[in-house]
Amino acid sequence: MRTLQTVFWLGTKELRSFFHDPVFVFLVLWAFTFAVYTQAKSSSQELHNASVGVVDEDRSELSRRMVGALLPPYFKRPEPVTARDVARLMDTGRYTFILDIPPHFERDVLAGRRPAVQMNIDATAMVQAGLGAGYLQQILSTEIADHVTRSGGEMLDREEGIAMTPVTLALRLAYNPNAITAWFSSIMGIINSVTMLAIILAGAAVVREREHGTMDHLLVMPVTPFEIALAKVWANALVITGAVGISLVVIVRILLAIPVAGSVPLFMCGVVLYLFFATAIGIFLATVARTMPQLGLLYLLIAMPMNMLSGSNTPLESMPRALRTVMEASPSTHFVSFAQAILYRGAGFSVVWPEFLAVAMIGSLFFTLALLRFRSVSAVS
Repeated sequence: MRTLQTVFWLGTKELRSFFHDPVFVFLVLWAFTFAVYTQAKSSSQELHNASVGVVDEDRSELSRRMVGALLPPYFKRPEPVTARDVARLMDTGRYTFILDIPPHFERDVLAGRRPAVQMNIDATAMVQAGLGAGYLQQILSTEIADHVTRSGGEMLDREEGIAMTPVTLALRLAYNPNAITAWFSSIMGIINSVTMLAIILAGAAVVREREHGTMDHLLVMPVTPFEIALAKVWANALVITGAVGISLVVIVRILLAIPVAGSVPLFMCGVVLYLFFATAIGIFLATVARTMPQLGLLYLLIAMPMNMLSGSNTPLESMPRALRTVMEASPSTHFVSFAQAILYRGAGFSVVWPEFLAVAMIGSLFFTLALLRFRSVSAVS
């Protein structure tokens, strides 16, 4: 009972110290609000409001249908341009795409002559150019095939000159029907911030005590290194857990209007479980580093690769087998796995309990190692 009281009061000291430090308060607020919002809005990987110019030299029903099929939000309303202005407009970057529909295009299509539509693409806008070229090809091919069918003709195979059997491929995108990047990047931003801040705050709490000389005061008091370390863990975990909950509700659900499919309380329980591992890493690094700059360098060496290889940016299946095996021993990988399962796919505890168990077991091992290291360093001090 005395141990719990000691841990509680030491933890309240950590909370007071945190809230009196404007730099750390700003860091937490920024990481779970502005950083999440900007990451969701600025790292878009889908086509949006691409500018299109059209040189319509046919002026037929088919050409009008093709132009009319280019609609927001993928494309801006197509604007007519003249053939002699194409080179100048491409040089000035006025349009990302310029379509040139040749004369007698509809007549040639219906006669089975396979005329060509020239598509000029400004590839300096790399994402829009790559995605837009595929979108344009699919949209225009669909409109041409539909027009030929309505006109009583048939699409012929280019090589054999025989009719092609129309086949419709019905796509169903689960969990993210419109493949919106923000749905993925916003949640992953929160998850990466959890690891980052847990390591930095817990490590900085130890280093700051040492730099200010208050660690020596703690060590001569009737408290144990276990109580000191556990107090830092629960205090920093409380701050981060509260920030995660606010970010999910205010930033993700309200400002970004991104639906959360699963149970937020279940996810928060997983966050608390994972924080025992992440804060233990921070405490361990703080026993190695002597100053805050050294802690920052160690963070770059440990936490950055751990975030990048945890599956939040690249699926584990895309990694080499040896690297994938190593990362499966990291709780951050299992944290990302159950976070995606809960928040994206609406999975319950019956589905994610193996990941919870892995985080608990590996996290307990790391916490024990960090505690032993902290105890040995404290004894030397």
